[in-house]
Amino acid sequence: MDRFSSETFAFLEALSENNNREWFADNKQQYENLVRSPALHLIQSVGERLPEISPHFRADARKMGGSLMRVFRDTRFSKDKAPYKTNIGIQFRHEAGKDVHAPGYYLHISAAECFVGVGTWHPPADALLKIRKLIADEPDLWLEARNDGDFSRWFNLVGDSLKSAPRGFEKTHPMIDDIKRKDFIGLSDLAPALIEQDDLADIACDYFKAGHSLMRFLCRAQRVPF
Repeated sequence: MDRFSSETFAFLEALSENNNREWFADNKQQYENLVRSPALHLIQSVGERLPEISPHFRADARKMGGSLMRVFRDTRFSKDKAPYKTNIGIQFRHEAGKDVHAPGYYLHISAAECFVGVGTWHPPADALLKIRKLIADEPDLWLEARNDGDFSRWFNLVGDSLKSAPRGFEKTHPMIDDIKRKDFIGLSDLAPALIEQDDLADIACDYFKAGHSLMRFLCRAQRVPF
């Protein structure tokens, strides 16, 4: 199958109700047909369009280790020992990034919610400091990115924040609320019906284009090309 369908959502819901290795083994072919195959097809389709958005972001349609996030949960430090993720996570990250914390474009699909994300989630300390410093030193540049018409119309800026000013930054800085952010992510909900469309790659890329201002700012902060 080369696209997601209502059966994809039914599988994800069933997985959430039967999150164990025995059930998954019995339904492995369903996962291949309804999740992995259409996801890899979507990644390849988005990859054909990404150069129009930025030539420095990558679509990797490998079964493992590429843009499709692994279905297996890391349960080592979690009280929840359910072995499988019940969502489909797809990330198109910057060529300079090594993991999910790099600036990237993201698509989340689950029976509970679907959304598009742009930005960087839980960036490491050095990257976070660079973002904060650029906001502090070039507030107009940040405001231009944050308040861009396309970005603010399509996305909400979300994520965790510190309760007080980070070390080295003035509490009275006019951008202190944004400087306190630990995530720089724009999220936009997607109707499940859109996930089932043949032109999902075009739909996703329209959202990615709308996130242009934030992504350009984050790349500038990290001193990588956009």
